[in-house]
Amino acid sequence: MSVEALGGLLLGRVRVVVPTWLLRVWRWYQDLTRLGVRPPFYVVHDIGLLFAAPREQFSVGPRPGLADATGPGRLAELAAAYGALIAELDESDTSARARSLRLSDDLVVVLLARLLGPVPGFSGVFAEPPPLDPGVLSALESDVPRLWGMVSRAAEWGALEALLGHRLHLLTRADALDVDTLRLMGLFVPDSAASLAHADMLAALGSPETNDIVSFSLELLPTLLEARRKGAQGTWSMDGYAGLGTRGSLDSLVPTELAWDETELTRRMLEGELLYYTREQALEPGRRLHMVLIDGSASMRGDRSVFARGLALALGARLTLGGEEVWFRFFDSRLYEVHRARARTLPAAYLLAFRGERGRNPSRVFAELATELGLRCRAGQATRESDVVLHILTHAAFSIPRALVEELRTRARVFAVFLQPSGGALDLDYLDLLDGHVVVDHGALQEKGARIAAASKIVDAATQLRHLKG
Repeated sequence: MSVEALGGLLLGRVRVVVPTWLLRVWRWYQDLTRLGVRPPFYVVHDIGLLFAAPREQFSVGPRPGLADATGPGRLAELAAAYGALIAELDESDTSARARSLRLSDDLVVVLLARLLGPVPGFSGVFAEPPPLDPGVLSALESDVPRLWGMVSRAAEWGALEALLGHRLHLLTRADALDVDTLRLMGLFVPDSAASLAHADMLAALGSPETNDIVSFSLELLPTLLEARRKGAQGTWSMDGYAGLGTRGSLDSLVPTELAWDETELTRRMLEGELLYYTREQALEPGRRLHMVLIDGSASMRGDRSVFARGLALALGARLTLGGEEVWFRFFDSRLYEVHRARARTLPAAYLLAFRGERGRNPSRVFAELATELGLRCRAGQATRESDVVLHILTHAAFSIPRALVEELRTRARVFAVFLQPSGGALDLDYLDLLDGHVVVDHGALQEKGARIAAASKIVDAATQLRHLKG
């Protein structure tokens, strides 16, 4: 497929004011083909821009020359029906809300795959496109009629007929899109290969259980991510100097540093090796690894799953804001792979979409985890038990041998959240070995205010472990 594909825009109804939008559309087109969804370029262009571009940056209407290309008859009817479909999507509340979010390219690709993936007439018709030369964009609008006539457009007409045959399905899927899920996933940039990120996000959009988790997370996050006062290095001009350090102002630079030649002085400055006289300063806590372990077994369905996953997102967001390294892992009868979080790269889609169907065997899982932590210590990645903190979000019937908990405690700090079912009780013999634990009863999970209050207290308690000395 070559640049002639742009000639299909003659059938399109959306015209952008800023031509560089076409570079983004071309990327959406490429990523969709990798997901196995292959609509014609003009469909990706029109529907993608309706959900992604600010309304003032595009107009909706037929292009000049369309009537000449279709002529009277069946083709003109198809073009008119497509124009009515685009106008209806443009006027929908879902597209208006999505436009206000300024969606990233990855989210637009997932949204388009969700809307267009079920149309069978697209599959396998269009090949993967080559890179687009930006120079083509400058005169594209005037070039569309010429590009249209360069090749046969039978595939475009066939795809259009298939799309209109699924018109109600498309409109229904558009109305059913959970814009709040898009908003939550948009808060955190995915930290994985594009194809894996797209698959997780697509699964999250298609899951009926995601909405409750998203609603809880969006209610909880603002209360936890507000500006907070943090300790920082400071100096005071009193009582003389306290020692030497690699941070300071120019007036506290050790005079002998000026004896270096210009090249070496510049290097030491760039690499932070210059020595300064320092006054009293706050000690910076060491960086720790936080493993958030989420029970994904059948005992965590419903409200317990909603609470655990929303809490995991909030806890990860708070810890990464503090500069900590956070790993997320699900478990049931096995321990699943690690998904890392750094800065704004929380794997939100993965946490929303994960499904575990392998039973429940906590003793086996945490014996495996203890072995992994032991190997980590022997490899020199952790030197003290306070270098690793385990945050376990699980059911109240989390029964593992006391000896196993003792082994874990020699290699990590352990904080547990137990979600208690209705009428259940917490009866575990190892609670005294934990660095901290919280029990959330069934009543708190049912009531919105109590649920948010409980989650906020848990995040505050869990994050305090990062300040404890080994």
